[in-house]
Amino acid sequence: MKTSILFFTGIIIIAFLTSLFAQDQKNRGVFEEEKDGFYKNEILKSIDEFNNPEEEKKKEFKLDFSGMDLPKSKDEFTSYWYNDPISQGRTGTCWCFSTTSYFESEVYRLHNKKVKLSEMFTVYWEYIEKAKRFIKERGDSFFEEGSEANAVPRIWKIYGVVPAEVYSGMMPGQKFHDHEAMHKEMKSYLENIKSTNAWDEEEAVTVIKSILNHYMGEPPTEFYFKEKKYSPKEFLNNYTKIIPDDYVDILSYMQKPYYKQVEYEVEDNWWHSDIYYNVPLNVFMDALKYAIRNGYTTCIGGDVSEAGYDSWHKVGVIPTFDIPSEYIDEDARQFRFSNKTTTDDHGIHLIGYMEKDGKDWYLIKDSGSGSRNTGDKGFYFYHEDYVKLKIMDFMVHKDAVENILKKFKEQIE
Repeated sequence: MKTSILFFTGIIIIAFLTSLFAQDQKNRGVFEEEKDGFYKNEILKSIDEFNNPEEEKKKEFKLDFSGMDLPKSKDEFTSYWYNDPISQGRTGTCWCFSTTSYFESEVYRLHNKKVKLSEMFTVYWEYIEKAKRFIKERGDSFFEEGSEANAVPRIWKIYGVVPAEVYSGMMPGQKFHDHEAMHKEMKSYLENIKSTNAWDEEEAVTVIKSILNHYMGEPPTEFYFKEKKYSPKEFLNNYTKIIPDDYVDILSYMQKPYYKQVEYEVEDNWWHSDIYYNVPLNVFMDALKYAIRNGYTTCIGGDVSEAGYDSWHKVGVIPTFDIPSEYIDEDARQFRFSNKTTTDDHGIHLIGYMEKDGKDWYLIKDSGSGSRNTGDKGFYFYHEDYVKLKIMDFMVHKDAVENILKKFKEQIE
């Protein structure tokens, strides 16, 4: 009995001493993620739902695609070399993604070189040129994210071009381009200049560059590529060997004379380029068909907001309830452009074709988000009728349209 009492007494003493020792130890801190508690999960959520009630989603009137025999894969098309599609992120720079993709295909077609070029190098200097014109025109110049395909060779002639690996236009860790805050800041600055009449071009360009540098990084003036040193202009001339003046823009609308070089009268043609070769619709379509069947890809632009345009089916078609195929002509095309149901929405790269039921389908490489919703990511399939009614212009190498250029030359002589 005495032994048991002594044993338990010892245990109690040891426990007491251990407790005293533990109380003398210092506490330690740890890093923990903040937990969402009642305030955020209940109070803030309730207040937000009360102040910002969810709006009922509006339904769009769309074509019923069920039962239609549509292309299902890019593999059904005859196509030419292109780099894999990439996303333009949250930017309005489809004009540069599509045209840069087009010129990458041209570098391969002409010189058998595969290269990925920087879209953002061109976008950076395009903004500089937009700012300069805004100042020169005392604010009477369009300063938005959009532009046209022929802005790209125009910028390259002035500033050159660089590989994508040299200039991404994104900050470390950034996955997608996002120009919303950057554009808002630049536009606000320029509008302030307009309101105060502070028309100092040098100072304005310096500030615009500082904004661009903050969001995109400063573009290089020299760089190494494949162990060789280049300036952007040297890279254009000596590596890509693209000659910007070899590329022409074919347009078809009735509001300007046919077989004249005219201005494409849309806002994104902010510098009022008047070098578009305007031709009748049948000539426009024949030229496009000839080009894609003879090894040339093209950069096209037009409207992508129709009932027959759908990202989940990846197609652009014209429903009969809009206009039957046999009635699609230049009058129908001009009517829609004039009443603004055809708008200058989007630039894309036409890279292939297939013939189905006596009509062409075109394989379209697209940097827009919708092209990545399903199926072949980064692609659409456009029916010939869609192009005929809704695509307003295309860029192509001059060799593909020699007959058109010859007729223009005859008109001048």
